Amino acid sequence: MGRIFEKRKYKMFARFAKMSKAFNRIRKEIEIAVKAGGPDVKGNPRLRIAMQNAKSVNMPKDRIDAAIKRALNKDTSGYQEVVYEGYGPHGIAVIVETATDNTTRTVANVRHHFREYEGTLGNTGSISFMFDRKGLFTLKQSAVKDIDEFELEMIDHGLDDLTGDEENIYLYCAFQDFGIMQKALEEKGVEVSSTEIQYIPVNTKELTPEQQKEVNDLIEALEEDDDVQAVYHNMA
Repeated sequence: MGRIFEKRKYKMFARFAKMSKAFNRIRKEIEIAVKAGGPDVKGNPRLRIAMQNAKSVNMPKDRIDAAIKRALNKDTSGYQEVVYEGYGPHGIAVIVETATDNTTRTVANVRHHFREYEGTLGNTGSISFMFDRKGLFTLKQSAVKDIDEFELEMIDHGLDDLTGDEENIYLYCAFQDFGIMQKALEEKGVEVSSTEIQYIPVNTKELTPEQQKEVNDLIEALEEDDDVQAVYHNMA
């Protein structure tokens, strides 16, 4: 009985930790969006995206309001977005997106993670050419009535690829078409569950299960860092 209780407690702790990380990431997205374009959701496309993402993880309204208030406070400097590139174990390319109020702390932490797991932090541009930057829009299956007709319509607005599962539809577009796609979905009244910009590897690298674990250890360490927003890699 005690083991079952401990297992449940561990799962609950892990779930809350994941939720806290998501809230922290979106809080920074909101603050950056407000600092850049103001608190008016209608006139700030980036803030609309952040609000969509907050809704997708059930972020409480008081936390959203606190993030907006903090961004409007002239005494707060806000966050700076910095992207780091490097190689993980076995030559796996890794891109780390961060949002930080202290770049000295962040680069030191990121470099430490790479070194600890036998990786190397590189220079800007040393890895990014191995990835395509794509926009990703996630919709519920119920948001679209005729998927074939919808796909044809969205091709005219920059759609690169459309995939899905039992619950969701995933729309991919080139980074430069992100705003066009967002506007088209809004004009069509299609509800978007979440939105993000991703780095998609041009080619992936196969590793053994043991090698994969070594790379995953680095990825997990980076993702647990409070300054890290997202981690991308080219491991198959």
